[in-house]
Amino acid sequence: MMSRSESLFERAKRVLPGGVNSPVRAYQSVGGCPRFIKKAEGTYVYDEEGKRYLDYIGSWGPMILGHNHPEIQEAVIGAARNGLSFGTATEMEVQMGELLCELVPCFDMVRMVNSGTEAVMSAIRAARGFTGRDKIIKFEGCYHGHFDALLVKAGSGVMTAGIPDSSGVPKGCAKDTLTAVYNDMDSVRTLFEDNQGQIAALIIEPVAANMGVVLPEEGFLKELRKICTQNGTLLIFDEVITGFRLGLQGAQGAYGVTPDLATFGKIIGGGMPVGCYGGRREIMEMIAPLGSVYQAGTLSGNPVAMAAGLKELSILKEHPEIYGHLEELGETFRSGVRDILKKHGAKCQITGTGSLSCLFFTDIPVTNYEEAKTSDVQAFADYFHYMLDHGIHLAPSQFEAIFFNNAMKPKDVDQTLRVMDSYFALKE
Repeated sequence: MMSRSESLFERAKRVLPGGVNSPVRAYQSVGGCPRFIKKAEGTYVYDEEGKRYLDYIGSWGPMILGHNHPEIQEAVIGAARNGLSFGTATEMEVQMGELLCELVPCFDMVRMVNSGTEAVMSAIRAARGFTGRDKIIKFEGCYHGHFDALLVKAGSGVMTAGIPDSSGVPKGCAKDTLTAVYNDMDSVRTLFEDNQGQIAALIIEPVAANMGVVLPEEGFLKELRKICTQNGTLLIFDEVITGFRLGLQGAQGAYGVTPDLATFGKIIGGGMPVGCYGGRREIMEMIAPLGSVYQAGTLSGNPVAMAAGLKELSILKEHPEIYGHLEELGETFRSGVRDILKKHGAKCQITGTGSLSCLFFTDIPVTNYEEAKTSDVQAFADYFHYMLDHGIHLAPSQFEAIFFNNAMKPKDVDQTLRVMDSYFALKE
């Protein structure tokens, strides 16, 4: 007899491509049937049959306070009572703009959008409009959404599915996209030397969290800031993952590097469909209606999403000790995993910072895309299903992050480590 999730998946495959609305959910890289989630509370998600899982996906990052936080729920219900969408200006979006400009180092002005993809697309357009140049630099393995020009050696679901580039993207859309190697300044310098005066922007995930979790090496981000300034190129930080995860100032604060523009995703909406981009005033004043760079959106600044985001960011601002708790959870986890790997002689690498981590099934340190791709995805799939069967809900991909949230307690980390220990003991 089929489980409820199996039955739903069969129905879904008849009406949704692959049975899903986002590719990684289909479990293609790990096999089996995806769990259909019915509800979430605190640090747990519950599938359609009521089975409870300790959740390390957190809606891919934004549930930093835990699922269904009561204050955020109350803010959303309160906003919804006044209407779901107006398509007009509201006080709520002004308050959100003020808070973001207060917290994010590079923000003088900000524009709300509806997703991280839209934020990146718009930031790139603004950079091109401001500089009058066309070319951009991205890094192998960094994912910036399904924007045509940036689906070149992308990470995340593209990497998981083994798709090197997406069909349906005209070659002309990517002809001005130059690709560098993460943590390799020589590759960046070569691109600047070969394209002098032509590069509008360099975009990077300051912590590459879509090819696993790959940290920037000492001084790498500062060198990028320097070379961009020297060449009149705008530096864009894609903080869809790192924003408000590595602290109230995101990666900008954590690494002491201020970009010209930055993009954020659903964490600024408490997990609701929202994003934003912002930066220096003279750049953002290029955006319509002030300037000639056109970008618009009926749902941008949606009042319900703004209410959720304002409440989440306000809680983070008022309780900085949350970040200390998240850091402690992350460090306890990574230390415990290192002990387990050593104990069982497992050829894996644990990486991470703060509340982000990743276990790579490879015997070499991972500092870039090519090294991440040496991971044994079949071994990961075996590990994934063992953890899932034992109530641990991980992303169904070797190349996604493990997200901790503030609702988690040390006992949750201990439980996870015990299950991991039992898995690697079986593999000895």
